[in-house]
Amino acid sequence: MKLLEYASKEVFRRFGLPVQEGKLAYTPEEARRVAETLKPPYVVKAQVPVGGRGKAGGVKLAHTPEEVEEKARHILNLTIKGVPVKKVLVTEAADIAHEYYLGVVVDRRNNQPVIMVSAEGGVDIEEVARTKPEAIHKLAVDPIWGLSDFQARQLAFRLFQDKKKALKAAGIIQKLYRAFQEVDAQLAEINPLVETPEGELLAVDAKIVVDDNALYRHPDLEQMRDMDYEEPKELEAKAADLSYVKLDGTIGCCVNGAGLAMATMDVIKHFGGEPANFLDIGGSSRPEKVIKAMEIITSDPNVKVIYFNIFGGITRCDDVARGLVEAFRTMEVKVPLVIRLTGTNEEEGRRILEESGIPLHTARTMSEGAQKAVALAQQAG
Repeated sequence: MKLLEYASKEVFRRFGLPVQEGKLAYTPEEARRVAETLKPPYVVKAQVPVGGRGKAGGVKLAHTPEEVEEKARHILNLTIKGVPVKKVLVTEAADIAHEYYLGVVVDRRNNQPVIMVSAEGGVDIEEVARTKPEAIHKLAVDPIWGLSDFQARQLAFRLFQDKKKALKAAGIIQKLYRAFQEVDAQLAEINPLVETPEGELLAVDAKIVVDDNALYRHPDLEQMRDMDYEEPKELEAKAADLSYVKLDGTIGCCVNGAGLAMATMDVIKHFGGEPANFLDIGGSSRPEKVIKAMEIITSDPNVKVIYFNIFGGITRCDDVARGLVEAFRTMEVKVPLVIRLTGTNEEEGRRILEESGIPLHTARTMSEGAQKAVALAQQAG
Protein backbone atom coordinates (compact mmCIF):
# COMPACT_ATOMS: atom_id res chain seq x y z
CA MET A 1 0.00 0.00 0.00
CA LYS A 2 1.43 3.35 -1.09
CA LEU A 3 1.01 6.21 1.34
CA LEU A 4 0.75 9.61 -0.30
CA GLU A 5 3.13 12.34 0.80
CA TYR A 6 0.81 13.86 3.41
CA ALA A 7 0.27 10.46 5.08
CA SER A 8 3.95 9.53 4.83
CA LYS A 9 4.87 12.80 6.53
CA GLU A 10 2.41 12.08 9.31
CA VAL A 11 4.18 8.76 9.92
CA PHE A 12 7.59 10.47 9.78
CA ARG A 13 6.42 13.04 12.31
CA ARG A 14 5.57 10.23 14.76
CA PHE A 15 9.16 9.01 14.57
CA GLY A 16 10.67 12.45 15.13
CA LEU A 17 11.76 13.12 11.56
CA PRO A 18 11.94 16.81 10.63
CA VAL A 19 8.96 17.63 8.41
CA GLN A 20 7.40 21.01 7.67
CA GLU A 21 4.05 22.19 8.88
CA GLY A 22 1.29 21.65 6.37
CA LYS A 23 -2.23 20.44 5.73
CA LEU A 24 -4.30 18.77 3.05
CA ALA A 25 -6.80 20.71 0.92
CA TYR A 26 -9.42 19.52 -1.57
CA THR A 27 -10.43 22.88 -3.07
CA PRO A 28 -8.60 26.11 -3.97
CA GLU A 29 -10.52 27.96 -1.26
CA GLU A 30 -9.55 25.38 1.35
CA ALA A 31 -5.91 25.66 0.24
CA ARG A 32 -6.02 29.43 0.84
CA ARG A 33 -7.46 28.91 4.33
CA VAL A 34 -4.68 26.43 5.13
CA ALA A 35 -2.05 28.94 3.97
CA GLU A 36 -3.49 31.57 6.28
CA THR A 37 -2.49 29.35 9.25
CA LEU A 38 1.12 28.92 8.03
CA LYS A 39 4.16 31.12 7.56
CA PRO A 40 4.95 32.33 4.01
CA PRO A 41 6.25 31.46 1.52
CA TYR A 42 4.28 28.31 0.73
CA VAL A 43 4.50 25.23 -1.46
CA VAL A 44 1.41 23.67 -3.07
CA LYS A 45 1.93 20.01 -3.99
CA ALA A 46 -0.30 17.59 -5.89
CA GLN A 47 -1.06 14.43 -3.91
CA VAL A 48 -0.98 11.54 -6.38
CA PRO A 49 0.55 8.03 -6.17
CA VAL A 50 2.98 8.64 -9.06
CA GLY A 51 6.34 10.34 -9.41
CA GLY A 52 7.31 13.25 -11.61
CA ARG A 53 4.95 15.77 -10.01
CA GLY A 54 7.42 18.65 -10.20
CA LYS A 55 8.17 18.20 -13.89
CA ALA A 56 4.43 17.89 -14.61
CA GLY A 57 3.64 21.20 -12.90
CA GLY A 58 2.22 19.60 -9.78
CA VAL A 59 4.50 21.48 -7.33
CA LYS A 60 4.25 25.28 -7.15
CA LEU A 61 5.74 28.00 -4.94
CA ALA A 62 3.41 30.74 -3.67
CA HIS A 63 4.03 33.86 -1.57
CA THR A 64 0.52 34.81 -0.42
CA PRO A 65 -2.64 32.88 0.52
CA GLU A 66 -4.31 34.31 -2.58
CA GLU A 67 -1.50 32.97 -4.75
CA VAL A 68 -1.84 29.61 -3.00
CA GLU A 69 -5.50 29.55 -4.05
CA GLU A 70 -4.54 30.33 -7.65
CA LYS A 71 -1.81 27.66 -7.76
CA ALA A 72 -4.08 25.08 -6.13
CA ARG A 73 -6.79 25.74 -8.73
CA HIS A 74 -4.28 25.09 -11.50
CA ILE A 75 -2.89 21.91 -9.89
CA LEU A 76 -6.34 20.48 -9.11
CA ASN A 77 -7.11 20.63 -12.82
CA LEU A 78 -4.05 18.57 -13.74
CA THR A 79 -3.79 14.91 -14.69
CA ILE A 80 -0.32 13.53 -13.95
CA LYS A 81 0.69 10.32 -15.70
CA GLY A 82 -2.97 9.51 -16.23
CA VAL A 83 -3.92 10.20 -12.61
CA PRO A 84 -6.25 13.16 -11.90
CA VAL A 85 -5.23 15.40 -9.01
CA LYS A 86 -7.96 15.45 -6.35
CA LYS A 87 -6.12 17.00 -3.41
CA VAL A 88 -3.10 19.17 -2.63
CA LEU A 89 -0.77 19.52 0.33
CA VAL A 90 -0.02 23.08 1.39
CA THR A 91 3.19 23.44 3.42
CA GLU A 92 5.62 26.11 4.47
CA ALA A 93 8.42 26.44 1.92
CA ALA A 94 12.03 25.66 2.74
CA ASP A 95 15.00 27.75 1.70
CA ILE A 96 17.19 25.21 -0.11
CA ALA A 97 20.98 25.28 0.01
CA HIS A 98 21.47 21.66 -1.02
CA GLU A 99 19.40 18.51 -1.64
CA TYR A 100 20.20 14.98 -0.49
CA TYR A 101 18.59 11.57 -0.85
CA LEU A 102 17.85 9.05 1.92
CA GLY A 103 16.00 5.79 1.42
CA VAL A 104 15.48 2.34 2.90
CA VAL A 105 14.29 -0.51 0.71
CA VAL A 106 13.99 -4.29 0.95
CA ASP A 107 16.67 -6.07 -1.06
CA ARG A 108 14.76 -9.19 -2.10
CA ARG A 109 17.82 -10.83 -3.59
CA ASN A 110 19.69 -10.80 -0.26
CA ASN A 111 16.63 -10.76 2.03
CA GLN A 112 17.66 -7.73 4.04
CA PRO A 113 17.02 -3.99 4.20
CA VAL A 114 19.36 -1.67 2.34
CA ILE A 115 19.89 1.99 3.24
CA MET A 116 20.83 4.28 0.35
CA VAL A 117 22.14 7.85 0.60
CA SER A 118 23.31 10.33 -1.98
CA ALA A 119 24.53 13.91 -1.98
CA GLU A 120 22.72 14.35 -5.30
CA GLY A 121 19.08 14.13 -4.26
CA GLY A 122 16.08 15.77 -5.88
CA VAL A 123 13.85 15.21 -8.86
CA ASP A 124 16.57 13.56 -10.98
CA ILE A 125 17.70 10.89 -8.50
CA GLU A 126 16.64 8.17 -10.98
CA GLU A 127 18.94 9.71 -13.58
CA VAL A 128 21.75 9.82 -11.01
CA ALA A 129 21.20 6.12 -10.28
CA ARG A 130 21.40 5.35 -14.00
CA THR A 131 24.35 7.52 -15.02
CA LYS A 132 26.36 7.92 -11.80
CA PRO A 133 25.71 4.85 -9.63
CA GLU A 134 28.89 5.62 -7.67
CA ALA A 135 27.13 8.71 -6.28
CA ILE A 136 24.69 6.47 -4.38
CA HIS A 137 26.12 4.83 -1.27
CA LYS A 138 24.49 1.67 0.08
CA LEU A 139 24.55 -0.22 3.34
CA ALA A 140 22.96 -3.64 3.83
CA VAL A 141 21.53 -3.92 7.34
CA ASP A 142 21.49 -7.19 9.24
CA PRO A 143 17.78 -7.66 10.06
CA ILE A 144 18.62 -9.25 13.41
CA TRP A 145 21.27 -6.84 14.69
CA GLY A 146 19.73 -3.78 13.07
CA LEU A 147 21.39 -0.46 12.28
CA SER A 148 24.19 0.47 14.66
CA ASP A 149 25.17 4.02 15.57
CA PHE A 150 28.55 3.78 13.85
CA GLN A 151 26.94 2.54 10.61
CA ALA A 152 24.56 5.49 10.58
CA ARG A 153 27.50 7.84 11.14
CA GLN A 154 29.47 6.23 8.32
CA LEU A 155 26.60 6.86 5.93
CA ALA A 156 26.13 10.41 7.19
CA PHE A 157 29.77 11.26 6.58
CA ARG A 158 29.20 10.25 2.96
CA LEU A 159 26.93 13.28 2.79
CA PHE A 160 28.62 15.81 5.09
CA GLN A 161 32.20 16.57 5.97
CA ASP A 162 31.10 18.86 8.79
CA LYS A 163 30.87 16.81 12.00
CA LYS A 164 27.81 18.56 13.45
CA LYS A 165 25.83 18.17 10.25
CA ALA A 166 26.92 14.56 9.85
CA LEU A 167 25.80 13.69 13.40
CA LYS A 168 22.46 15.38 12.76
CA ALA A 169 22.07 13.42 9.52
CA ALA A 170 23.01 10.18 11.31
CA GLY A 171 20.12 10.74 13.70
CA ILE A 172 17.75 11.22 10.76
CA ILE A 173 19.02 8.03 9.12
CA GLN A 174 18.40 6.09 12.34
CA LYS A 175 14.87 7.47 12.70
CA LEU A 176 14.09 6.70 9.06
CA TYR A 177 15.28 3.11 9.52
CA ARG A 178 13.23 2.76 12.70
CA ALA A 179 10.12 4.04 10.88
CA PHE A 180 10.81 1.59 8.05
CA GLN A 181 11.02 -1.32 10.48
CA GLU A 182 8.13 -0.48 12.75
CA VAL A 183 5.54 0.13 10.03
CA ASP A 184 6.60 -3.00 8.08
CA ALA A 185 7.53 -0.90 5.06
CA GLN A 186 8.90 -2.12 1.76
CA LEU A 187 10.19 1.39 1.08
CA ALA A 188 10.73 4.53 3.17
CA GLU A 189 12.22 7.47 1.33
CA ILE A 190 13.13 11.13 1.81
CA ASN A 191 13.78 12.84 -1.50
CA PRO A 192 14.92 15.44 -1.06
CA LEU A 193 16.35 15.86 2.39
CA VAL A 194 17.02 19.60 2.28
CA GLU A 195 19.80 21.54 3.96
CA THR A 196 18.85 25.17 4.55
CA PRO A 197 21.36 28.05 4.52
CA GLU A 198 21.20 27.98 8.32
CA GLY A 199 22.26 24.31 8.37
CA GLU A 200 18.83 22.91 9.26
CA LEU A 201 17.84 19.56 7.73
CA LEU A 202 14.25 19.03 6.55
CA ALA A 203 12.39 16.12 4.93
CA VAL A 204 10.52 18.15 2.33
CA ASP A 205 9.15 15.07 0.57
CA ALA A 206 8.24 11.65 1.92
CA LYS A 207 7.28 8.28 0.53
CA ILE A 208 6.31 5.05 2.28
CA VAL A 209 5.16 1.77 0.76
CA VAL A 210 3.73 -0.62 3.37
CA ASP A 211 3.66 -4.39 2.97
CA ASP A 212 -0.04 -5.26 2.50
CA ASN A 213 0.47 -8.55 4.33
CA ALA A 214 1.39 -6.63 7.50
CA LEU A 215 -1.56 -4.22 7.52
CA TYR A 216 -3.42 -6.33 10.10
CA ARG A 217 -0.77 -5.10 12.57
CA HIS A 218 -1.30 -1.46 11.58
CA PRO A 219 -4.98 -0.50 11.60
CA ASP A 220 -3.89 3.15 11.84
CA LEU A 221 -2.07 2.84 8.52
CA GLU A 222 -4.99 0.98 6.96
CA GLN A 223 -7.09 4.04 7.71
CA MET A 224 -4.62 6.12 5.70
CA ARG A 225 -5.38 4.11 2.56
CA ASP A 226 -6.37 6.72 -0.03
CA MET A 227 -9.56 5.43 -1.62
CA ASP A 228 -9.40 8.10 -4.35
CA TYR A 229 -6.57 6.18 -5.97
CA GLU A 230 -7.35 2.58 -5.10
CA GLU A 231 -8.65 0.20 -7.77
CA PRO A 232 -12.16 -0.81 -6.51
CA LYS A 233 -11.93 -4.27 -8.06
CA GLU A 234 -8.67 -4.94 -6.22
CA LEU A 235 -10.33 -4.10 -2.90
CA GLU A 236 -13.35 -6.23 -3.82
CA ALA A 237 -11.05 -9.13 -4.66
CA LYS A 238 -9.12 -8.73 -1.42
CA ALA A 239 -12.37 -8.92 0.57
CA ALA A 240 -13.12 -12.23 -1.20
CA ASP A 241 -9.63 -13.58 -0.41
CA LEU A 242 -8.49 -13.24 -4.02
CA SER A 243 -5.27 -11.63 -5.26
CA TYR A 244 -6.11 -9.33 -8.17
CA VAL A 245 -4.20 -6.66 -10.06
CA LYS A 246 -5.77 -4.91 -13.04
CA LEU A 247 -3.63 -4.66 -16.19
CA ASP A 248 -4.17 -3.14 -19.63
CA GLY A 249 -4.55 -6.22 -21.85
CA THR A 250 -7.50 -8.14 -23.27
CA ILE A 251 -7.06 -11.69 -21.89
CA GLY A 252 -8.56 -12.16 -18.44
CA CYS A 253 -6.57 -14.67 -16.37
CA CYS A 254 -7.76 -16.85 -13.51
CA VAL A 255 -5.05 -19.05 -12.01
CA ASN A 256 -4.28 -20.79 -8.73
CA GLY A 257 -0.95 -19.79 -7.25
CA ALA A 258 1.08 -16.61 -7.74
CA GLY A 259 3.96 -18.36 -9.51
CA LEU A 260 1.65 -20.06 -12.00
CA ALA A 261 -0.18 -16.77 -12.51
CA MET A 262 3.08 -15.01 -13.41
CA ALA A 263 4.07 -17.87 -15.73
CA THR A 264 0.65 -17.75 -17.38
CA MET A 265 0.99 -14.05 -18.12
CA ASP A 266 4.49 -14.62 -19.51
CA VAL A 267 3.24 -17.36 -21.84
CA ILE A 268 0.35 -15.18 -23.03
CA LYS A 269 2.81 -12.42 -23.90
CA HIS A 270 5.14 -14.96 -25.54
CA PHE A 271 2.37 -15.88 -27.98
CA GLY A 272 1.55 -12.26 -28.75
CA GLY A 273 -1.26 -11.53 -26.30
CA GLU A 274 -1.65 -9.13 -23.40
CA PRO A 275 -3.03 -10.16 -19.99
CA ALA A 276 -5.87 -8.03 -18.65
CA ASN A 277 -5.17 -8.91 -15.04
CA PHE A 278 -3.32 -10.95 -12.48
CA LEU A 279 -5.88 -13.04 -10.55
CA ASP A 280 -4.88 -15.77 -8.12
CA ILE A 281 -7.68 -17.76 -6.46
CA GLY A 282 -5.10 -19.28 -4.11
CA GLY A 283 -4.89 -22.78 -2.68
CA SER A 284 -8.59 -22.96 -1.90
CA SER A 285 -10.94 -23.58 -4.81
CA ARG A 286 -14.31 -23.03 -3.20
CA PRO A 287 -16.90 -22.55 -5.96
CA GLU A 288 -17.82 -19.18 -4.40
CA LYS A 289 -14.30 -17.88 -5.08
CA VAL A 290 -14.49 -18.96 -8.71
CA ILE A 291 -17.83 -17.18 -9.12
CA LYS A 292 -16.41 -13.97 -7.59
CA ALA A 293 -13.34 -14.27 -9.83
CA MET A 294 -15.59 -14.49 -12.90
CA GLU A 295 -17.61 -11.48 -11.74
CA ILE A 296 -14.44 -9.39 -11.33
CA ILE A 297 -12.89 -10.44 -14.64
CA THR A 298 -16.05 -9.96 -16.71
CA SER A 299 -16.66 -6.52 -15.21
CA ASP A 300 -13.58 -5.29 -17.11
CA PRO A 301 -14.82 -4.05 -20.53
CA ASN A 302 -11.37 -4.62 -22.05
CA VAL A 303 -11.54 -8.40 -21.55
CA LYS A 304 -12.18 -10.25 -24.83
CA VAL A 305 -11.42 -13.79 -23.65
CA ILE A 306 -10.93 -15.50 -20.29
CA TYR A 307 -8.20 -18.07 -19.64
CA PHE A 308 -8.54 -20.41 -16.64
CA ASN A 309 -5.23 -22.18 -15.99
CA ILE A 310 -5.66 -24.53 -13.02
CA PHE A 311 -2.98 -26.85 -11.72
CA GLY A 312 -4.70 -28.93 -9.04
CA GLY A 313 -2.70 -29.63 -5.92
CA ILE A 314 -4.51 -28.39 -2.83
CA THR A 315 -6.86 -26.79 -5.32
CA ARG A 316 -9.39 -29.31 -6.65
CA CYS A 317 -10.25 -29.18 -10.34
CA ASP A 318 -13.81 -30.41 -9.70
CA ASP A 319 -14.44 -27.49 -7.31
CA VAL A 320 -13.20 -25.05 -9.95
CA ALA A 321 -15.48 -26.70 -12.53
CA ARG A 322 -18.49 -26.43 -10.21
CA GLY A 323 -17.74 -22.77 -9.64
CA LEU A 324 -17.60 -22.14 -13.38
CA VAL A 325 -20.88 -23.95 -13.98
CA GLU A 326 -22.54 -21.89 -11.23
CA ALA A 327 -21.06 -18.69 -12.64
CA PHE A 328 -22.51 -19.41 -16.09
CA ARG A 329 -25.87 -20.22 -14.46
CA THR A 330 -26.07 -16.98 -12.46
CA MET A 331 -24.47 -14.47 -14.83
CA GLU A 332 -24.22 -13.71 -18.53
CA VAL A 333 -20.75 -14.45 -19.86
CA LYS A 334 -20.36 -12.69 -23.20
CA VAL A 335 -16.73 -13.56 -23.96
CA PRO A 336 -15.20 -16.95 -24.88
CA LEU A 337 -13.52 -18.99 -22.18
CA VAL A 338 -10.46 -21.25 -22.42
CA ILE A 339 -9.76 -23.69 -19.60
CA ARG A 340 -6.90 -25.99 -18.76
CA LEU A 341 -7.48 -28.35 -15.84
CA THR A 342 -4.73 -30.66 -14.65
CA GLY A 343 -3.98 -32.28 -11.31
CA THR A 344 -6.27 -33.18 -8.41
CA ASN A 345 -9.66 -34.49 -9.63
CA GLU A 346 -9.03 -33.25 -13.17
CA GLU A 347 -11.11 -36.03 -14.81
CA GLU A 348 -14.04 -35.24 -12.52
CA GLY A 349 -13.66 -31.57 -13.35
CA ARG A 350 -13.68 -32.23 -17.07
CA ARG A 351 -16.75 -34.48 -16.71
CA ILE A 352 -18.64 -31.74 -14.83
CA LEU A 353 -17.84 -29.19 -17.53
CA GLU A 354 -18.74 -31.53 -20.40
CA GLU A 355 -22.07 -32.50 -18.85
CA SER A 356 -22.93 -28.88 -18.07
CA GLY A 357 -22.96 -27.91 -21.73
CA ILE A 358 -21.45 -24.47 -21.04
CA PRO A 359 -19.54 -23.04 -24.02
CA LEU A 360 -15.78 -23.24 -23.56
CA HIS A 361 -12.51 -24.22 -25.19
CA THR A 362 -10.36 -26.83 -23.44
CA ALA A 363 -6.59 -27.29 -23.44
CA ARG A 364 -4.25 -29.94 -22.08
CA THR A 365 -1.19 -27.74 -21.59
CA MET A 366 -0.56 -24.16 -20.48
CA SER A 367 0.96 -23.24 -23.83
CA GLU A 368 -1.95 -24.70 -25.77
CA GLY A 369 -4.41 -22.78 -23.62
CA ALA A 370 -2.47 -19.54 -24.01
CA GLN A 371 -2.32 -19.94 -27.80
CA LYS A 372 -6.07 -20.52 -27.98
CA ALA A 373 -6.76 -17.51 -25.75
CA VAL A 374 -4.51 -15.25 -27.85
CA ALA A 375 -6.12 -16.45 -31.10
CA LEU A 376 -9.63 -15.81 -29.75
CA ALA A 377 -8.65 -12.35 -28.52
CA GLN A 378 -7.21 -11.49 -31.91
CA GLN A 379 -10.37 -12.71 -33.65
CA ALA A 380 -12.45 -10.47 -31.39
CA GLY A 381 -10.41 -7.53 -32.63
